Amino acid sequence: MIEQNRQRQSFRAVSEKAVPTVLLVIALISILTTIGIVFVLITETFEFFNRVSLVEFFTGTVLRPLSQDPKFGILPLINGTIISSAIAMFVAGPIGMMTAIYLSEYASDKARRVLKPVLELLAGIPTIVYGFFAFTFVTPFLRQFIPEMSATNILAPGLVMGVMIIPMIASLSEDAMSSVPNAMREGALALGSTKLEVTFKVIIPAAFSGIVAAFVLGISRAVGETMIVAIASGSSKNFTFDITQSMQTMTAYVVEVAGGDASPGSTIYYSLYAVAMTLFMFTLLMNILARYIARRFREEY
Repeated sequence: MIEQNRQRQSFRAVSEKAVPTVLLVIALISILTTIGIVFVLITETFEFFNRVSLVEFFTGTVLRPLSQDPKFGILPLINGTIISSAIAMFVAGPIGMMTAIYLSEYASDKARRVLKPVLELLAGIPTIVYGFFAFTFVTPFLRQFIPEMSATNILAPGLVMGVMIIPMIASLSEDAMSSVPNAMREGALALGSTKLEVTFKVIIPAAFSGIVAAFVLGISRAVGETMIVAIASGSSKNFTFDITQSMQTMTAYVVEVAGGDASPGSTIYYSLYAVAMTLFMFTLLMNILARYIARRFREEY
């Protein structure tokens, strides 16, 4: 018995020493993977800019990678990405925020236990299903009111992306608002504030950093969405602000090039990495901006 206890204690001591090492290795794997991805993007992007002018890439409004006189202006892709993301956030932002306010401040415990899981079911639907829904239902429906709308356009996938992002913004914002201490609610109500005043003047400012994080994640989700725009927005590389026309986003271009006939080592092949690097910088800058806004807000409050 004494010998067994010693063995157990020895095994426990070894396990306690091994756990930090294992966790460190796991953490390093994620860090090294990120470094590897960024390294590949940078090296392949430099190779692309050895062949195509940096000025032409970021200021050109024509993207014709497969023509006899290829052009590699990224502005049509940036334009399509920004417009589709703006449409999505125009839908997801207000609806998601109002849903979070209801779940956090007005819904009963029973209603919250039912509605929140039902809402989060939307996040479990595959994006390819959303894409076909936008292409086969939303676009034909919108064309009844906008006859000149193209069969593939940026409006329908933008709207559907907004519906897809609603659960993310609503759930994360509701979590941030629910974490605000009840003492703040009770104190504001005791001073004569209405429920609406407490929500907009106390709860939302107190949970602002979490709400900003929810919106940034929502924007990043919209910017990085692939299947919906690849199916419903088409592959026309138009530089236009007409949301009823077909456009292409950066992610859809990556899908087109990766699944097409671009041979490794060709200019169009390296353009894939240049576009991916631009997309990476988009999301990085949004996260830096979100951290800055959240930090400033915490300093003020």
